[in-house]
This record gives sequence, structure tokens and C-alpha cells, in this order.
Amino acid sequence: MPTTVTGPQSRDRYLVKSIVHCSQLMTAFRSPGEALPLKDVAARSGLPKTMAFRLLYTLERCGMVDKVGENLYQSCVRPWKQRLYRLGYAAQGGDYEFSKDVSSGLQRAAAAEGIELIMLDNRYSAKIAQRNADLLVRERVDLAIEFQTDENVAAIVSSKYREAGIPMIAIDIPHPGATYYGANNYEAGMIGGRYLGRWVKEHWQSQVDEIIMLELPRAGSLPRMRLSGMLVGLNTALPQAGRCKVTYLDGDGELGRSFEAVRKHLRSTRARHQVVGAINDSSAIGALRAFEEAGRADECVIMGQNASPEGRAELRRPKTRLVGTVAYFPERYGEDLIRVSLDILNQRQVAPAVFVEHKLVTPLTVDHYYPNDSLRDMARTENALRPKAS
Repeated sequence: MPTTVTGPQSRDRYLVKSIVHCSQLMTAFRSPGEALPLKDVAARSGLPKTMAFRLLYTLERCGMVDKVGENLYQSCVRPWKQRLYRLGYAAQGGDYEFSKDVSSGLQRAAAAEGIELIMLDNRYSAKIAQRNADLLVRERVDLAIEFQTDENVAAIVSSKYREAGIPMIAIDIPHPGATYYGANNYEAGMIGGRYLGRWVKEHWQSQVDEIIMLELPRAGSLPRMRLSGMLVGLNTALPQAGRCKVTYLDGDGELGRSFEAVRKHLRSTRARHQVVGAINDSSAIGALRAFEEAGRADECVIMGQNASPEGRAELRRPKTRLVGTVAYFPERYGEDLIRVSLDILNQRQVAPAVFVEHKLVTPLTVDHYYPNDSLRDMARTENALRPKAS
């Protein structure tokens, strides 16, 4: 990915860009004696591999870099002391495990890079999100990371940062002018939909009477693409599903709301083979509980999204009708968010959208992707039982 110098520097006729590139390259070496392969030097500095190789070769000839292996380089000078940045992070909030995983991962990654992180909680509230944006502007953070899920106030939140000259990263919900980081919603939906189609072929001999989609309207059009992708994936694997009735229910991404919506719907439908696609695992489990309450669990097959702890626990339950969920790995967000933040602040080129990797998780593969869930649950139980300090 080519590096560009933007802003006032790009108009400075006295600026020697080769020196700028050398400076960027030397920031890759973060501790004395650290040996890095070419690909890591390029990734950390944000320079193309070919340019990084030429610079390393030149700096080696000048005695500023040592080649200590076939493809290992070591700096001969003290690591560049980078300016300490202050980042603002407004978390989605609440008791959502997904948000907790993002927040804890971001805290660890910021600490590892020596970055000051000012954390606020949006509490899943549009009004609080706007207030938090004002607070981070007053704090004069170098960059803001927003996990704000109400599309209706996205433009208001992003305008506050834009007017203050503060760059912004938006997690999972696009905000005007911000770098997007998070799910490739359509692809994640496709992954789940294709598996649903294969499951129906194998277990129901391709019979499907109704498709239920549990949506989250207030999050906007982008998360809804999970459901669009799921329908396309389902129709690709099972063409006859394209002739089925599709019912959209508003579960608001919550277990209780989804339970009530599906419970009400089941009173009016006689469909015997119902495929359910949910916006997240909370909605998926709410739908499943409604089918179980009605004594109709065998009439449904359900796909979730996020591979949350509660979703993974459900996948491990014998004979569950939640046959899969698509993983987003929020525990990995932090390291990537810090990397993208540093690229923006160091004026390296960053794509408008940075997508996470997605994987299908099923009852057969959940222990492969999350082998340490039992240890995590044990630690949380111990913390809950530990006496609180007075």
C-alpha cells in the first residue's frame, strides 16, 4: 500500500520525502535489539515491501541497520520515541459481551503501545453518545473511536469531531467522514445463509415453508445487509427457498424483544419448516426460546451472528436448533483498531473501510475456535464470588 504525505507537509517544498520514508521505516523498530523480517517492517511502517527493502538496503550500507539473518533486520540506533497519543473511545456500553470484548482488547492494545486511552460509555443511548462526543472534543483527543449504534445520530456525532479537526474511526456502524472498522455484513450473512441452505437440504430434504428474519432497524441499512446476505446465501444453496414467504420481525437485537416478537408470530403461522436468520446471537436465542416455549423447536432451524459467549454456550447444548453463528472475533478488534489509529495519525494511507475476518462456527467447530471458553467462564464465576472490597 503506497504511503502518502498529506496535509501541510505535502505542500512543503523543502520537505525531503525520502527522509520522511526513512523516519517511518525506523519507527518499526520499537525496542533495543528487536529483529524484524521485511514483511513486519513494511507492515509496521505502512510502506510497500519494495520500498521498505530498498530503504533497509540503503540504511544497512550507511551503518544504521544490521542484517542479522537471511531476512531479519535490526536497528543500530535507539528506537524512535514516538509521541504519546491520546485516543478517545466511546464504547457501545451496557452488558453486551461483544462490547466488553472490544473494550478490553482495545485497553490491552493501547497499553502495549504506550497510548493514553480515554474511555467513555455510550450506554446504548443516542443522547449519551452525543454528550460523550462533546466531552472527547473538549479533551482534545488526537483521534476518536466511536462504537455508536444509532444510525440516526451518526451524522451529528461525526460532525462534532470533524468541526474540531479530530479524525474518527466508527466501529460497525458507518458515520459520515469516518474510517469504518468492523463487520463485512453482507459476507457474514452469506456465510450463514449458505450453511442454512445446506442444513435444510440434508435434514429437511429441501423443504422450507417460511423464512423469518429478525432485524434491528434502528442500526440502519448496513447491519441489515447481514440479513440480505443470508437470504442470498440461502437461495444460492437452496434455490427453492426463493419462492418462500419472508417475514421480517423487529427484535431490536435483544433476547427479550426477539422472544416476544417470535412468540406473537407463532400464534398466527402454521408453517412446519421455518428457517430463522437473526441479526445477532441474542435475537437468535430469543427466537429459539419462543419456539421451545410453543413446543415447536423441531419446526425451526436458526442461524445467529457474532459467535458471542451466549451463542457459543447454546451451540454446546445437546440437540440445539441453533445450528450455527458467524464469528466476528471482537476480542481481536483492539489490536487492529490501534494499528489503524496509528496509521491515520502518522498520515499513512488507510482504506475507507477495514473489514474483520469472519468464520462459521457450528456445534462441531465451536471448541476449535474457542477452546478456552470453560476457563473464561470459571474466571468470571470466581470474580463474581470474590468478596468485594469495602
